[in-house]
Amino acid sequence: MDVELRQLRCLVAIVDEGGFTDAALTLGVSQAAVSRTLASLERALGVRLLRRTSRSVTPTATGARVVAHARRVLAEAEELLRVAASTEGALRIGYAWSALGRHTPAFQRRWAAAHPGTELHLVRVNSPTAGLAEGSCDLAVLRRPLDDRRFDSAIVGLERRLCAMAADDPLARRRSVRLADLSGHTLLIDRRTGTTTPELWPPDSRPATEETYDVDDWLTAISTGRRIGMSAEATASQYRRPGVVHRPVRDAEPVAVRLAWWRDDPHPAAPAVIELLTALYRTP
Repeated sequence: MDVELRQLRCLVAIVDEGGFTDAALTLGVSQAAVSRTLASLERALGVRLLRRTSRSVTPTATGARVVAHARRVLAEAEELLRVAASTEGALRIGYAWSALGRHTPAFQRRWAAAHPGTELHLVRVNSPTAGLAEGSCDLAVLRRPLDDRRFDSAIVGLERRLCAMAADDPLARRRSVRLADLSGHTLLIDRRTGTTTPELWPPDSRPATEETYDVDDWLTAISTGRRIGMSAEATASQYRRPGVVHRPVRDAEPVAVRLAWWRDDPHPAAPAVIELLTALYRTP
């Protein structure tokens, strides 16, 4: 059974206009075309939808239910078209914990200057693809390898790893720390989107871990002094919290920052975004 939107529009127009003649005027077609369209819909559904007399056209009991559903379907179709149209002229870039750190304002300003016809939106989605798989964004900034063949990515820069700790932690008095300095602490990690895992440490000196799922909860727990965290330096730039300090971890490998997109539907803005971000990350 195939039901088309034009058939549903025809049915609703007949009911709203009270007859075939006025429905034809509203739809911009002939009265004969309205009759044929309604007949094809009734055949497809296998039910009679309208009662027709010389004076009026009214829905049958089944027809009234179908009309109600048709209105909802047509409204959803209109919403689908609106959503699709709203993405034209806009670029949505998703990120999980932090956008582009200290480069975020410069990226927003330079993009607006170079591409005034494409409005930029940064969207925070705490998922492994930063909203790409969910359809929440067109491109995504990621800080961990993406083991999903549906997507492609390119490295646009590197960021240092910083340890986040309470301001009164003894380690906060140092200018930097080493991985070994952290092994006696409890480390907060986000296994879905985070860049830190116990595998950064040798097997015999890995810290205890607890899981978290949100950067705000992460910072709140760290500020109490009972937990520490490790993240890319963009997190420290984007989220400043009283009572929390960040120190470089000098023997930890840097974090690669990637831009990701759908492999079979690459966004046309991806090359321009890669070029701009690469230039920003090369800036001292």
